[in-house]
Amino acid sequence: MCLFYYTHSMDQSLYIYSLFLSLPLMLFFGFHMLFARTPDKQIFANFLLSRRLMGSALLILAANYSVHLFFTIRVQDLRGTILMNLSTYFLCYWLFSSAMMTLLNNRYITRKRFLGHIARWVVYSLLAILVSLYDEAVTFQLCAMLILAAWLLLYGLVSAIRLLRTYKKAIRMFENTHSDDIGAYIRWLSIFTYWAICFGLSCSLLTFLPSKYVFIWILSSIPFYIYLYCCYQNYLLFHEQVELALMEDAVISEEKEVLQSDMKGEDVPGVHSEVERRLKDWVDCEGYRSPGITLNDLALQLATNRTYLSEYISSVYQLSFRNWISYLRVEYAKRVIRQQPQLKIRELSEQSGFLSVSHFIRIFNEKEGCSPTRWRKQNMLSN
Repeated sequence: MCLFYYTHSMDQSLYIYSLFLSLPLMLFFGFHMLFARTPDKQIFANFLLSRRLMGSALLILAANYSVHLFFTIRVQDLRGTILMNLSTYFLCYWLFSSAMMTLLNNRYITRKRFLGHIARWVVYSLLAILVSLYDEAVTFQLCAMLILAAWLLLYGLVSAIRLLRTYKKAIRMFENTHSDDIGAYIRWLSIFTYWAICFGLSCSLLTFLPSKYVFIWILSSIPFYIYLYCCYQNYLLFHEQVELALMEDAVISEEKEVLQSDMKGEDVPGVHSEVERRLKDWVDCEGYRSPGITLNDLALQLATNRTYLSEYISSVYQLSFRNWISYLRVEYAKRVIRQQPQLKIRELSEQSGFLSVSHFIRIFNEKEGCSPTRWRKQNMLSN
């Protein structure tokens, strides 16, 4: 079989150098993510668990690289090497997806789920060992390896889809409860997942590469893991804000389920009319200019239930809470531009309630199709 053909005289320098380059990075990233300190607060426990899961995955991959480097097993037993890689990736897929899911759901890691995934990995590894031992029929062995690779691909794909659904659910919750773009703090999870689908899932196929091309696969993994490490380092600054938002959203979701059952038979139009009156007074007083306001803050100010309030905003304005607040702020900014065209963009952003100038410019662009500066010029010319 040409797939397993190996020329011992082939120059292995690129393959060895790529392992020498990637292995120290993998070890550094893995040990740092596993043992580095985090702020001594209970709210960071979830982040610490996620980072340790990710660090464990990186160290397992580093161990795999070490076996390749120091024992040159690809030279001695190519089929066994491929099966070892498949088993390693199966375990790492679970660790990667679990680490990501833990950041979005602090109840994701349970004893039942943990034991279930370990059991799947043990079964998968035992099958890989049996296939490696059964080397009498090369065609059968190749077919079995392809089946294991397809299983790995499907397993990773299902894990990625579950993660993306959880991510999108979190984004929708943030949109409906926070005026600030909390979702921007976790957008790297989405980018990483799509990258993992393109790169990580392809490992089940790339491991079948002819040996002389394996260095390309190893070197291409370096930017992938550098990006992951940098994202975790950066996310440490925002985890507390995201975790608090997730906790608040979880409470709101539970309240919503209870209230939806209790609202049967209630005078919903009457409730809406009362919310409408209070909300109009709040808008007239420009309460939306308060930076960082949340649905819970607004409900407390209006002395109403946040579930009723959320239902009213989504049904009447056909907007999420964040988009509705952003719309009010942009409209306010446009009024100020007309009245005070000399005002600086930074001052305009602060007066409108935005936490940063860049966020203000981006939202203004989304809603008006141009920057505040260009809109001001166009408005001055029209006048």
